[in-house]
Amino acid sequence: MDQLRQQLIPEKMPRHVAIIMDGNRRWASRRGLRVLRGHQEGAKTTRMVIETCSQLGIAMLTLYAFSTENWRRPRVEVRGLMRLIEQNLRRELPELHQNQVQIRHLGHIEELPVSLQRQIREAVELTKDNRGLILNLAINYGGRREIVEAARRLADQVRQGTITTEQIDETLFSQHLFTRGGPDPDLLIRTGGEMRVSNFLTWQIAYAELWITPTLWPDFTQAEFLRALCDYQMRERRFGATAPADKE
Repeated sequence: MDQLRQQLIPEKMPRHVAIIMDGNRRWASRRGLRVLRGHQEGAKTTRMVIETCSQLGIAMLTLYAFSTENWRRPRVEVRGLMRLIEQNLRRELPELHQNQVQIRHLGHIEELPVSLQRQIREAVELTKDNRGLILNLAINYGGRREIVEAARRLADQVRQGTITTEQIDETLFSQHLFTRGGPDPDLLIRTGGEMRVSNFLTWQIAYAELWITPTLWPDFTQAEFLRALCDYQMRERRFGATAPADKE
């Protein structure tokens, strides 16, 4: 573990890490356990990743906790997951606040259970002035819906005459997304081995580096997270430009 930490170069640390935390259900199924037990174990990994990002000075971490498509899961599982998210947030909030973590919510909060809405709003309000890690919790989030609603807001402004169509560019469009004001993800990690992005930060990950592991989220260790960061630091990010050797 210490050797992996020593390999990391502070100047090359990603500013924004986004994670699709996949595999809780499969972890529980393979052990003959209730699905909720997988989510409970996954919460321990979530805590570890947040702590590690804070320690390493990463500016922003976005966690895909519940998608707009996850409502299609069995009702019992959804209710249990909503309660678990609320309980974990309530339990962890004092320490997160003490460690200067600033919590933000991505998604449509009004469709969540009322008690969870209150807990999220309390966490956001309490930590809004913190200056440490920015923790984005994507709960009831969908990337395509985010883009559509941003387009609608811009269309309304054009109709009202406050902007013209010529003023709409990538910068202005980004200002109407949930992640406005923050950097796009530099590194997208997906656990569980699936080779897709599952409607997560569809606009924002255009140039993110991808790191996919078959490890299920409850089994994702700090060592593997550090390996992902080391691998990211070895990549050459060109954002569409040619490599120096290609120019010769």
